[in-house]
Amino acid sequence: MLNRLQGWRERGWAVIDASTYADAWHRYGGSVATHPMVVERLAQLADIPVRYLAWEQKGEITAAVPTWGRDLALSKDVLKRRGKKGLFDLGNAELILPAAAEAQAPLRHRARYLSALNEGRFTGIKLQAEQLAMARTPEELSKKFRYNQRRELRLLEEAGGVVRPVGDFSSSELAAIYCDLFQRRWGFPATGAERMAEVIELLQDLLMGSVIFLNDAPIAIQLVYRVEAPQWISVEYINGGVDPETREFSPGSVLSFLNTQSAWEHARALDKPLRFSFGRADREYKDRWCNPVPVFTV
Repeated sequence: MLNRLQGWRERGWAVIDASTYADAWHRYGGSVATHPMVVERLAQLADIPVRYLAWEQKGEITAAVPTWGRDLALSKDVLKRRGKKGLFDLGNAELILPAAAEAQAPLRHRARYLSALNEGRFTGIKLQAEQLAMARTPEELSKKFRYNQRRELRLLEEAGGVVRPVGDFSSSELAAIYCDLFQRRWGFPATGAERMAEVIELLQDLLMGSVIFLNDAPIAIQLVYRVEAPQWISVEYINGGVDPETREFSPGSVLSFLNTQSAWEHARALDKPLRFSFGRADREYKDRWCNPVPVFTV
């Protein structure tokens, strides 16, 4: 029965290896959560093998997908079913699968938060009720808003605040800072806290952003991963932690400003559009930074 269902899901698709999938991603593009290195390393951490599939037209691969059974690879549902819930945290990541613009490949594997960029590239995707929060361009933020962010940064620095790049820290240091500040901010442990240092180590090359210190103690951090696709830059803001006792300085807001501005500068220097996802459009603070965008499901 299982094989028959697999045969139905995969009809028209051919099994490929990881390097062929990577070639397709680097040709057609994708997002953080479909990046070949992210898929391969996190799947190895979970000890769940990935089955890579390709859609071919006239002897050429026009779409490729990484799968875990009936779901796309790295699915939270699969981790849960395998007793590995919360092994790693990719938030509600925007999924862009590698495919030619008009591939029309039939997607039959379960997935959520599929980017609107997949339209035309895949068939079988349906609009879902939830939306993702995508960072606005600097020009879309009001002058007053930008002025206030710069002012908050200045006040923080005048009080002894220091901004340091994530590259200054080891993966274990970043994990310790993140897990501590997340726990303080929310009152419960971060998703994937137990293996956080390992996950950051695996993905450290993709990490971007800064850590804010006050009186030599970290007070704000965000886990932000960035990948470069041929036609755009994909950035995924997973989650963050702040010290609630420093709320008067709005360090979380200051860090959002610094990280988004830095990402826009980087993308514009490369002359590529930026897709900076804050995950699900479900919190008020995201409304200040983002536009809600439609996403799809299978």
